[in-house]
Amino acid sequence: MKPVGPLMVEHRLIERMVKVLEGRLEGMKSGRVNRDLIAQGVDFFRMYADRTHHGKEENILFKALSAKQLSDEDKEMMDRLVQEHIWARQAVGRLSDANRRYIEGDREALKQMVYELDKLVKFYPMHIEKEDKHFFIPAMDYFSQEEQQRMLGEFWEFDRRMIHEKYKMVVEEIEKSLSV
Repeated sequence: MKPVGPLMVEHRLIERMVKVLEGRLEGMKSGRVNRDLIAQGVDFFRMYADRTHHGKEENILFKALSAKQLSDEDKEMMDRLVQEHIWARQAVGRLSDANRRYIEGDREALKQMVYELDKLVKFYPMHIEKEDKHFFIPAMDYFSQEEQQRMLGEFWEFDRRMIHEKYKMVVEEIEKSLSV
């Protein structure tokens, strides 16, 4: 298996979450908000899409590619993908903030929630297509079979550590909320 295999599998799960959230968007525009679903979506985008998935892309794949002599086109595409990851992090942060304000009673925050969610559900399919169809497979040509297998091992180790990071953060959040 090539290292891009697990990344593409992760894309399928991200697409499923996007579809769930997209299905709730029209109801949100009418004022029907599932605050828990939005909070779960934010958690999913932060922990799975960003920390886990983008983490492997940026900290392993892109880092390894940076050590290679990339074509100008591939370097430009990789830089663009990193910028898109940064944009997505910021949009998720704004969605989270708007959801928090909405929960606290600020009904005007709903407009920003709808706006940010609409941008995210449009962004992810385009971003995923760019990676799956135009970047991942050609990027593998820069690596030997041995390098690809080593990278795959790094992906598995990265994933193994992620569950510990997630639940350490959960406990810290609970401790913080109880100390208030």
